[in-house]
Amino acid sequence: MLEWTWSHVPGKRGCQPLFAFSLDWIAAGGSRRCLAASGSRSYNSGSQGPSLSRPDRWTPNVATPASPCLSGSSNCGTLFDYDVKKSRMAEIDKEMAAPTFWDNQEKAQVIVAELSRLKSSAKPLEELAAGADDLEVLMEFVDEDDSGESEAELDQAVARLQKQLDQAELHASMRNPEDAGNAYMTVQAGEGGTDAADFAEMLERMYLRWCEERGYKAAIMDRSDGEEAGIRNTTLHIKGPYAFGYLKGETGNHRLVRISPFDSAGRRHTSFAAVDVTPDLGDAAEIEIDWDKDVREDTMRAGGAGGQHVNKTESAVRLTHLATGVVAQCQSERSQHKNRATTRKMLLAKLYQLEQEKRDAEISARRGEKSKIGFGGQTIRHYVLQPQQFVKDDRMDLKTSNPFEVLDGAIDPFIEAYLRWSIAK
Repeated sequence: MLEWTWSHVPGKRGCQPLFAFSLDWIAAGGSRRCLAASGSRSYNSGSQGPSLSRPDRWTPNVATPASPCLSGSSNCGTLFDYDVKKSRMAEIDKEMAAPTFWDNQEKAQVIVAELSRLKSSAKPLEELAAGADDLEVLMEFVDEDDSGESEAELDQAVARLQKQLDQAELHASMRNPEDAGNAYMTVQAGEGGTDAADFAEMLERMYLRWCEERGYKAAIMDRSDGEEAGIRNTTLHIKGPYAFGYLKGETGNHRLVRISPFDSAGRRHTSFAAVDVTPDLGDAAEIEIDWDKDVREDTMRAGGAGGQHVNKTESAVRLTHLATGVVAQCQSERSQHKNRATTRKMLLAKLYQLEQEKRDAEISARRGEKSKIGFGGQTIRHYVLQPQQFVKDDRMDLKTSNPFEVLDGAIDPFIEAYLRWSIAK
């Protein structure tokens, strides 16, 4: 069993709790816990360097209640399921070795994508376990080194492994099958007139910039321009590992406060836009639909650039589920058949999400609050440009002081804070 422990926290003095981690412990479905131990490192403030002491054998006292995690996470009960991932990876390797594996290209691609996601989630855990030996060696050096160089190196190793553990915990929190896949994102302008349409376009750009920074692919499936500026709505198809898992917390009403560039009097305006994120389930959605009886299909000419063929033929497709009123539309392809196939996938994804939300009281309530995109509706995030400058998320009470960086795609702090908040919740 690989096991490493430390009791040193950078920048702290006095006795610190030990942190224990092992690959076998992860495989057993363990969670991150900060455990008090029988040994500790202590500092002698009267000397130039640290005075180190530890027993011959470090033995965590598992009977001691877990103290707060070193990362500050409010929840230490996330399961990593390392053994399950390794077992599934071995099964997929056997399937891929079969001579008939590639006979069904579509199914094979789904399996290969699953293997890629499993490897990406297992790799951080293996890197953590691989860092165990290095940390043990560094602790031995610190015991023997009075120069402080090994102490600084240990500080760096602790900070690096702690950061890796935080990321592993975030990945482990996205445990639903749809979390690992692609996502559809819809941005819709709400109350606020032209400012709201401009704000919707600002949000569209923010998410496109975030995708670009992460290496995700984002395609605009449908877009309706505003009358004067901005957009009334847009639908993005975002492809990348855990795209839905990361972006699902963006669902809700967003609010912008600024001096309106469209107001000649230079007054401050408030505008709203709604974001809705649904998983891309491909053909795996467990939703039964009679496309002839349950769905109304409308075709129309696609708007925007695209040449005579796009603008003169009814290639755009809009599908409406009659029972629920859910609508999906696509005009990104030149072919009506391709647009219809894509729109059906989008509609299936929306209906699947709707069913999931009906089974989840919290999400169902959240969607009810999101139904009004304006004053009186529940807002999840505020972007204030004047007179103060900040972005604040009401759910986690997280506030940053540079809204322009956030609107340029720097939303990772809000995404990670939401995931940790959802774990604790």
